Parts: sequence; C-alpha cells; structure tokens
Amino acid sequence: MTVCREALAPRLESERLILRGFEPADLDSSYALRNQEVVYQYISGKPSTRQECWYRLLRATGMWAFKGYGSWAIEQKDSGAYLGEIGLFETKSNFSLANGNLPEMGWMLFPEYFGKGFASEAAQTVLAWATDHLKDREIYCLVDPVNTSSVRLAKRLGFVETGRYLNDGIEDLVFRKVL
Repeated sequence: MTVCREALAPRLESERLILRGFEPADLDSSYALRNQEVVYQYISGKPSTRQECWYRLLRATGMWAFKGYGSWAIEQKDSGAYLGEIGLFETKSNFSLANGNLPEMGWMLFPEYFGKGFASEAAQTVLAWATDHLKDREIYCLVDPVNTSSVRLAKRLGFVETGRYLNDGIEDLVFRKVL
C-alpha cells in the first residue's frame, strides 16, 4: 500500500530545497541524523534508538492529522540528499502545557550541511507557510544557549528571546514569534 505523503504534509519548495512529508524509507536517514553527536547534544543529550526514531516519524506524521501542521524532511533539490528535518509541533511538555500548547518550531541538519544557509532557507519556507495557515498565532522555539548557530538563526528569523526554561536538567533559551 502506498500512502500519499502530500495528503498529510504539504510539499514546500524553495530555491534549493524540497520540504516533504516523511515516509517509511526515511527511517535510516532520521536515525543517522539523530545519532550525530553535534545534533543530539543540543536536543536530548544522547543518541536515539531506531525505535525512538520510528516513533518520532509516526508522531510527526500524525501531528498533521491532529493539528494541521507538523514536520517535514528536508531534501536538496539538486541531489535529492536528505539534509535534515524541520517543523512545527506540540510536545505536551510542561513548558508547552504552561504556555497554552503553542506550536514549537525546531530544525536539525546533518553536520556536513551546517553553515550553507540550508537551515535558514528551510525555516523561512516553513514560516511563510505558517504565516498563511496559522495566521496571528504565536510560536516558540527552545534553543540550548551553547548552540550559538541556532540562537543566531532564531534571531534572524524574527524570534525574540523571552526567557529561559529548565527541562530535564538542560537550560534552554525561550524564543517567541507572532506569525
């Protein structure tokens, strides 16, 4: 059985990127991504198992059905390479519950794609979509203060730092943005 991933997540395109819904074949790439120390050190502090990655892909796909927004796989147009993941989601964490279940924005790329403008391009594409579809909503992102690249990106995208949040012993900067 083939599932039409565009039925859940809209396909978005930018100059160099395709943002598309996840499919089962993305498990290996997602697993490899979430096992890059430079990636997981800022998110969970530990590598993910294949099962955790599988459940994340399922959750990301289900978010579209439940909320009308979710996450995308990031592909490079020219090569079809899986660069990373980006999206809007609700975590139902203590932070999100205390803040009215606002959508959280997050992004991650394979290290070989750092510093090439791909995260910024993907994020701007998602924010343009969100502005059209989630009008006048507030969104947030949590960024480890040591992750200076993501801090800079959040600020460039128009997120404003509003405080700090301690989550499982990790202190994150809280950024908010009104669409």
